Amino acid sequence: QVQLVESGGGLVQAGGSLRLSCAASGRTFSWWTVGWFRQAPGKEREFVAAIRWSGGSEFYADSVKGRFTISRDNAKNSVYLQMNSLKPEDMAVYYCVGRPMETYRPPSDSAAYSYWGQGTQVTVSS
Repeated sequence: QVQLVESGGGLVQAGGSLRLSCAASGRTFSWWTVGWFRQAPGKEREFVAAIRWSGGSEFYADSVKGRFTISRDNAKNSVYLQMNSLKPEDMAVYYCVGRPMETYRPPSDSAAYSYWGQGTQVTVSS
């Protein structure tokens, strides 16, 4: 059984930075796509960023483009989200997601992902 474990969340002032990490444990394999979603209180879960495991193509939500950077470390079976210039509206629980098999669904579609982490809280104070 594969588990995705996030870390790196916390409290930061607006304009600050955080780096989220996600490590896959248990039975591991090559991923098709890994990424991040987030959910703020009272709002629907939304796509943040994704990256192809092979080739490294990156995908971002418009709301984070230019501020967030996704990366992966194949050897460590890990994915990261560097978040800069954080805004109060970025405050949410951030979930690491992964899909081992190719899918026709776009990276921004939550239904594309078969593995989800438990989430890590990011709080941005204004």
